[in-house]
Amino acid sequence: MIIYVDIDGTICTDENGSYDKAKPVDSQIKKINKLYEEGNTIIYWTARGTVTGIDWFDLTEKQLNRWGCKYHELKVGTKPHYDLFICDKSKRIEEI
Repeated sequence: MIIYVDIDGTICTDENGSYDKAKPVDSQIKKINKLYEEGNTIIYWTARGTVTGIDWFDLTEKQLNRWGCKYHELKVGTKPHYDLFICDKSKRIEEI
């Protein structure tokens, strides 16, 4: 299964654009790492930089690696900025 995972407010604290201040939520990271270990393809996908045009890739990659996140791919700044996402395939991290 291919699983896209949001970052801010999902596996770390949401610091309203101060991404360098984000703190990992270890219990959430463990859930995603378990999905990885079960053979799923994990792609972290974040809207960091979508609105501002700032390239947050390096910082984000360093954070994921420092936090012990297991993943196959990281996509930064390509996710649309939105207030609500409605999809039949969506789950909140609390549902995993």
